[in-house]
Amino acid sequence: MADNYKPKYALLVQDIQTRGVDVNKVKARLKAQQIETPSWGYSDSGTRFGPYRQPGSAVTIEEKLADAARVHKFTGVAPSVAVHVLWDFKGDNFGEIRAYAESLGVAIGAINPNVFQDREYAFGSITNTDPKVRKMAVDHMLYSIEIGKALGSEVLSLWFADGTDYPGQADFRARKNYAEESLRTVYNAMPPGMRMLIEYKPFEPAFYHTDLADWGMAYSFANKCGPNAHVLVDLGHHFNGQNVEHIVAFLLDEARLGGFHFNNHKYADDDLTVGSVNPYELFLIYNELVKAEDTPNSNPPVAYMIDQSFITKSKIEGMIQTVMAIQSAYAKAMLVDRRKLAAAQSAHDVLGAELVMQQAYNTDVEPLLKVVREEMGLDPNPLEAFSTSGYMDKIRKERGTRAGAGGLGA
Repeated sequence: MADNYKPKYALLVQDIQTRGVDVNKVKARLKAQQIETPSWGYSDSGTRFGPYRQPGSAVTIEEKLADAARVHKFTGVAPSVAVHVLWDFKGDNFGEIRAYAESLGVAIGAINPNVFQDREYAFGSITNTDPKVRKMAVDHMLYSIEIGKALGSEVLSLWFADGTDYPGQADFRARKNYAEESLRTVYNAMPPGMRMLIEYKPFEPAFYHTDLADWGMAYSFANKCGPNAHVLVDLGHHFNGQNVEHIVAFLLDEARLGGFHFNNHKYADDDLTVGSVNPYELFLIYNELVKAEDTPNSNPPVAYMIDQSFITKSKIEGMIQTVMAIQSAYAKAMLVDRRKLAAAQSAHDVLGAELVMQQAYNTDVEPLLKVVREEMGLDPNPLEAFSTSGYMDKIRKERGTRAGAGGLGA
């Protein structure tokens, strides 16, 4: 049955215009949107109970890039792939990998060092009291910078599992100083144009304290490093109820928002599909991002990256669904009636201001997104188009179910 969305689109355009929103501008921004997918999101993953394997999951970096290219093929807005140094590279054939990615129509995005899996890091990496362990971690990050140069990446994305489990186990301030020294060493080694993104997490795997526990700590470390160091916000790395959109607005105003790891969580760092649990939060975050796009500011370009490792959901289909959820949130945020919202805020009209936000959030933007995809030469229904393409059947037969499909727990 034909998807007759054009009449709905015509009505939506009329509605959008009454809000003082330029439809053509909205469409142009949707077409220019770029969302980076993670290499590890195409491989098997698991929990502390063990890995969960799926037939067809990628093992090699070449397979991961091929799967990522399929997501880009059907969405049109996922042109780059974040990589994990320890999981993705076994040699020094970086030129070949870069060329292969380009042949598929994608590029290598953020470089993610791994300073949390080796046993030496049990008591910290850049915060370890042992200078040899700190040097091991720093050397790995310096090596990651060289990989970034070879692959054409401009983003070094850092997350640390450093922390302690019990009171008295370590000296908070000494560990802070070790971290600052290590990060400055890595920062000073970056070439011009490369950016350092510093991620934070309140707990896990450490359960008493984490050395980079929140956005304020990451912000402080970034300031100590220099203007090319910024904060990376992972949507799963917050306590329940934390106001993430407020954090985003604050960092934007301070010109320190470097990027995102998009996912969703119910309890902790669950790596659930973006928008699956709290889509209104995602919309509110994008509302702050859209406002920043509309007003002069000195924040650098924001790196929009996905960080998810599906267990029960099909890898590629789940990634396409994720990209579509992000597109939807972005579109809705651009449909906020800014004039009406500003008037309500000035008049302290609490209900009126909230209703403006809810009007945008409750708007069905699917007809708009389908028209945008059609104008980009894409199928208006990416998930359906991928499902009928035969790609999943093909890789399931060719790859089967294998061990060693990359990623933590695999």
